[in-house]
This record gives sequence, structure tokens and C-alpha cells, in this order.
Amino acid sequence: MKIISYNVNGIRAALKKGFGQWLEEESPDVICLQETKAMKEQVDTALFDHLGYHHHWHSAEKKGYSGVAILSKKAPDRVVAGCGIDYIDAEGRVLRADFGDVSVFSLYFPSGSAGDIRQEVKMRFLVDFHEWIKNIRTERPNLVLSGDYNICHQAIDIHDPVRNASVSGFLPEERQWVTDFLEDGFVDSFRERVKEPHHYSWWSYRANARANNKGWRIDYNMLSESLAARLKHSAILPEVKHSDHCPILVELG
Repeated sequence: MKIISYNVNGIRAALKKGFGQWLEEESPDVICLQETKAMKEQVDTALFDHLGYHHHWHSAEKKGYSGVAILSKKAPDRVVAGCGIDYIDAEGRVLRADFGDVSVFSLYFPSGSAGDIRQEVKMRFLVDFHEWIKNIRTERPNLVLSGDYNICHQAIDIHDPVRNASVSGFLPEERQWVTDFLEDGFVDSFRERVKEPHHYSWWSYRANARANNKGWRIDYNMLSESLAARLKHSAILPEVKHSDHCPILVELG
């Protein structure tokens, strides 16, 4: 199973930049999208149908904001939109699709960069999501948690860890949450395979950051430890440029 996670920063904008052609060429079994910024009815989904993808959407109540989707070549056995927590579901941040014994999630964690109020929402989300996913794991042990977490875990995941030490996305309490989450039975699939620094999944549009590879690794394909033995390949695809993020890939045997 080849799974890609991609914050497209607006699916309609990405489609205008060649997303469809790239999807046809890359041909993942499952692709999890974040920040779709559209209701399903606002998107021309004929291309996805033509390529043979089943597609499921969970949009935010606010138009043009947030939103997640899952496209898959095989029809999921079950699809669940949301997590049953009102403030999270209103922003379209969680979508689940079951394929046999594996559940794949498209996740868009809140950003705290807009100020203290949104940072408080982000920290609340981290606590609530962790508790919720632990309950899910009791019923569905094999989880692929794909998405934009809006957190760099370690110093090697960010181009300037010293200057960004007090910036949302690299705060000590956010980084500790990732550590605790991994210690609770999850695996960072990319770091299972790649230990070197300078691999990023998001770059600011400012100051030619992407060309200079001054980025942040904030997108993850997290796996339940029960899936670690099935991990075949994990990669970041920085050459793909429909967004300020790039896709990340994981392959399971």
C-alpha cells in the first residue's frame, strides 16, 4: 500500500498548478489531503473519477478554510468523518478510511501562529486528539496517521532551531507532545528510515526559503508500532511544487 499525505493549501489552486497530472503519474493507492479549503461541491472531481479514485471529504463549516480529504483506488470498507469533538469537527480536521485491518487518517492539526488564542486551541487539540486516538486504537490497532501536524519534533527537523525556539510549531511543549505520542506506541515512519537533517516538508513563501531549503518538517506519516514491521519505504518529495508544503510518502507491505 502506497500512501501519500499532502497539504495542498487549497485543492482548487493545486489543480490549476498541475496536481492532477502529478497524481496520475505518482499513482498512490491512497492520498490524504489537508487544507483543501473547499466544500466537495466546489471542486471539479471529474478528474479523480477519471483516474479511478474514490474520494471522501470532510470540510470546515467556514468556507475556504481548513478541510481534509482521502482519495483511494480501492473503496474503503468504512469512512468516518470527524472525531465527535465539536470544536475539532467544525474545522474539518479529521477523516478516517478503513482498508482491511488498516485505518488511514487524514489529519490537519491547528496552527498556533495566529496568536495566543489559536495556540491555546492547538494545545487543547493535542491533548484531546491523543486521548481520542488511544480509544480508537483499542478497536483498530493498525493506524496510519497522515497529515500536517504543524510541529517540528527535533532540531534536525527545522532549518534554524535556535531562532525558532520560541515560535509556534517548535515550542518545547509541542515538541514534548510529539515525544510523548511516539512513546505511547507510534512510529515516525520517515525517521525510521532517514536520520540525516535538512529534510523538510514546508517552506515559507518569504525570502526564497524553498530555493534555499530553509524549511520545517511538520508533515508526518505516523504508524502504530504494530505496523512498523510492514514499513517498506518512507520519503519526502520536495520536488513536487503545488503548495508551500510538499507530499510525503510511506509504503507498507
